[in-house]
Amino acid sequence: PTDPPSPQEHGLDFQRLLDASTYKETFRQDMIRWGEEKRRTDPGFFCRAAVEGALQPVWVVSDTRRLSDVEWFRDAYGDVVQTVRVVAAEETRKRRNWVFVTGVDDAESECGLDQGVAFDWVITNDGDEVALGEQLEMLVQSLHRSL
Repeated sequence: PTDPPSPQEHGLDFQRLLDASTYKETFRQDMIRWGEEKRRTDPGFFCRAAVEGALQPVWVVSDTRRLSDVEWFRDAYGDVVQTVRVVAAEETRKRRNWVFVTGVDDAESECGLDQGVAFDWVITNDGDEVALGEQLEMLVQSLHRSL
């Protein structure tokens, strides 16, 4: 077997991995395996990479996917950590061309935070821009008050 790909280690087109293209889907399961191996050897690997060199008073670390990620940030930064979950109805996700893939969409990388985390904020993004804006404004105002 070949090594699972990572963008830097395997010369993949990083920009093409950011969209929902066939290119990304071709490498998705291998990338998940690569990430799992990194986490097995060093659970904080990706968390440390996310904050490396960050100096701003507020950081947004998007796309944490596992309870161990949330626990790492809480252990490292304590009560200042605010967890935000963005949700959309399955019908909305399907309208956005999401299709469930067994072995991918039911893996820890996709649903590892579905249980075990009491989120500070839950933002609903079902396509109503006004409702989304109102929710985000409440979050931003709360962050401003905590500075």
